[in-house]
Amino acid sequence: MKKLFKLVLLTLALISVMPLEAQMINGKRGSQDFQIAVAGYSYRKFDLDQTLKYLKSMDVKYFSVKDWWLPLNSTKEQMDAFKAKCAEYGIDGYILGPIYMRTKAQVDETFAYAQRYGAKMFIGVPNYELLDYVIEKVAETGIKVAIHTHGPDGAAFPDIRKVVELVKDPKLGVGCCMDLGHTFRSGYDVAKDILKYHQWIYDIHIKDETAPTKAGQTWEMGRGVMDFAPIIKALRKVKYDGKISLEFEKNGDDPHPGIAESIGYMRGVMDLTK
Repeated sequence: MKKLFKLVLLTLALISVMPLEAQMINGKRGSQDFQIAVAGYSYRKFDLDQTLKYLKSMDVKYFSVKDWWLPLNSTKEQMDAFKAKCAEYGIDGYILGPIYMRTKAQVDETFAYAQRYGAKMFIGVPNYELLDYVIEKVAETGIKVAIHTHGPDGAAFPDIRKVVELVKDPKLGVGCCMDLGHTFRSGYDVAKDILKYHQWIYDIHIKDETAPTKAGQTWEMGRGVMDFAPIIKALRKVKYDGKISLEFEKNGDDPHPGIAESIGYMRGVMDLTK
């Protein structure tokens, strides 16, 4: 009887220290289905090296390139050096922009910039009256334009509906960099918009917001009031295969803790909505 009692105790002790199958994650994580990136604006007060170090620390492999790191008059040699620096950290500056275009000359400059970089697409915000010219440049160069949406604050292209209204045909190569936070602040159901307009969505900026109104402000993901589970499910349903870039506008002087927290939260939601 004593031997049996000791055997039971030993078995219980082994169970307490041995990992259980239920504690293990097996197979591919749901977050690996998506290409997670960071919008360059998030690190607007930091130089390239520090930004790349931050991205590498989070295992983020993609970011959008703002022109304070790579000015529009950069030479091909300067661009090659920029790409080589990114590659040292295992990171891809996958897209340029957002770039604002107020004149035809600026449209020409931007497309030439994208051509030197070897970009297949850039994030741009042209004046409305320049859209026909932008469409001509897309046809001429083969470089697509993802128009960034800016919500209810009075800027051009408040949401994807304006892109659809003015461009009319999704086959023209002018689509949307859909800012999900601004979509939410405009009072729209983000998941429903993704399902409805998915053929227009070339790129995505994601963030959490404090309110579904113009007064809403960027917050750490998971601390605001946006429900990301249906958004991720919608992206899965439409088989979105572009990048999902966190854009963190809060705490410009010290954004990294909030960015890291948000990236972790986003990965968790993606893992749980497989």
